[in-house]
Amino acid sequence: MQIQVNGEAFDASQCTSLSDLIDQLGLAGKRIAIELNMEIVPRSEHPTTALKAGDQVEVVHAIGGG
Repeated sequence: MQIQVNGEAFDASQCTSLSDLIDQLGLAGKRIAIELNMEIVPRSEHPTTALKAGDQVEVVHAIGGG
């Protein structure tokens, strides 16, 4: 299944949920925010949010500063 991740084509055939995608991208445990089809998905919903062909995912890394 093809999706877009940060504007790039990505084969997500091994991913059924946002949590699976995060694991596959090597981002598990990182401070990130996920937008799926222009909607922010709360971290608590990542395991239950299913991916579909054509989805557009944006991953944003949280950076602290002050």
